[in-house]
Amino acid sequence: MKLSLLAAFIATIFTGALLFLLRAFPFLVFSKKDPPAIIRFIEKYIPSMIIAILIVYCLKDIHFASAPFGLPSILGIACTVGLHLWRNNAMVSIFGGTIIYMILNHVM
Repeated sequence: MKLSLLAAFIATIFTGALLFLLRAFPFLVFSKKDPPAIIRFIEKYIPSMIIAILIVYCLKDIHFASAPFGLPSILGIACTVGLHLWRNNAMVSIFGGTIIYMILNHVM
């Protein structure tokens, strides 16, 4: 199915407006009062849980019994942790660890 230029334009405008409203909704709802306890819980604990899930997901397919014994992944994670402790910047940590992993994965 092919969209006309007008239909694509209308869909883009509608999607942009809906995305803006969805992103603004929490600020509109919680701007005048304290958020409920469940929102505070999510805000406090979910980021750590997501990171733990991502680490397990990244390590699930590694075969530690055969070469290179998961070395690119382990060194990439170690680099990410080290960069984050050193610079305390999520973007530097993520990009640095990813670059190290990609280089080691290509070389090994």
